Amino acid sequence: FSWAAAIVLVLSFAALALLWPKPALQETHRRRIGRLPAWLDVPAGALGVAVFALVVYAGFAGVQDEPQRNLTTVFVYVHFWVGLAVASVLLGDVFRSFSPWLAVGRGFGWLVARTRRGRPYRPPLAYPVWLGRWPAVVGLVGFAWLELAYQDKTHPDILAGLCIAYGAVQLVGMALFGVRAWAQRADAFGVYFGLLSRLSIWQREDGVLYVRRPLSGAPALDLLPGTVALLCAAVGSTSFDGFSNGPVWASISPDLASSFSELGAGSQTAIQWASTVGLVVAILLITGFYWLGIRGMHTVGEGHRSGELAGRFAHTLIPITFAYAVAHYFSLLAFQGQAVGYLASDPLGNGSNLLGTAKATINYNLISSNAIWYVQVAALVTGHVCGLILAHDRAIAMYRRPRDAARSQYWMLVVMVGFTSLGLWLLSAVST
Repeated sequence: FSWAAAIVLVLSFAALALLWPKPALQETHRRRIGRLPAWLDVPAGALGVAVFALVVYAGFAGVQDEPQRNLTTVFVYVHFWVGLAVASVLLGDVFRSFSPWLAVGRGFGWLVARTRRGRPYRPPLAYPVWLGRWPAVVGLVGFAWLELAYQDKTHPDILAGLCIAYGAVQLVGMALFGVRAWAQRADAFGVYFGLLSRLSIWQREDGVLYVRRPLSGAPALDLLPGTVALLCAAVGSTSFDGFSNGPVWASISPDLASSFSELGAGSQTAIQWASTVGLVVAILLITGFYWLGIRGMHTVGEGHRSGELAGRFAHTLIPITFAYAVAHYFSLLAFQGQAVGYLASDPLGNGSNLLGTAKATINYNLISSNAIWYVQVAALVTGHVCGLILAHDRAIAMYRRPRDAARSQYWMLVVMVGFTSLGLWLLSAVST
């Protein structure tokens, strides 16, 4: 499968070089569908706040010894983290409408304007330009650590407390720097889902709904500090998720954990620190691989610096980020996503049957293991082909000669083949 994927990418690269002579995606080609009333954000935001409140309540009041029966654990790791990623690509930036902290921030701004006779709330601080998306990077890596390294990650009450803490940080940030600036740059989930929504054909802007050419939303990505790090962290953390379930990590992890035990750490803490090291190394390896491709492009010339190239081609990582997410979490969403049936009636896991669906079960025959594998392979190959398309389109817009544009992408082709082969190896190791 790895050889076949590499051949597909090489043929795609050759076809792009021959058949794609002019930029076609550097401008967002879109068509106006119609207006979406601004008041729709009110019920959407209210629903987001209500779901957030239910998740927090279930975390504290629901069963603690069986996390799979508690709405909090399943919702955070399955419906929110994975489901919203898929929804963002299919439907656009839906999280912006349903974000509970964004809804509260907007409501607070509206209330201030009403009490001050139309004068809007002015935040006391200006968001620093140099800070860019770095707060979102910290938040995303923190969530990855929670999911992949923290030993008590499934405890509903701990998750509920972390939800409150994260929401409080977002509200404080919005109060200090402004709702719009903070939500678009510092909210880890808002930024992450917003980046993925650039792959969607749907775009909402200033209350108007547009349909745009596929992939044309990605090149318009603003080059803020931390953007490359955010995307590399997303790919790296997902890679470690697959790696940590394979035989190689199973052979490395005990020795690494024992090293921390010798330093005085308890058994669970030692495992936690071992996973932390693995997560950091995975993110650094993915980052280094991307920068290797950028350094190769730097040799083509025309005065483009490595830092500039890294930013100008950062958007090519967006389809790869989504491809890795689908490949690694598709089976989780397909099976555990069905838990919404019984959790809707029994969110606390205490035996209630509010909607009459508490007896619902998960159908593990919904899709076969072979079908899951082919979906994963298709996601990886399609995502990396899209990355090649975006890279080629940006290159022919930047370089004066088509030959130089093609030469600059030799290294990017190596990166894409490497990412694809790594993804397939991780998936096959887990399957084995």
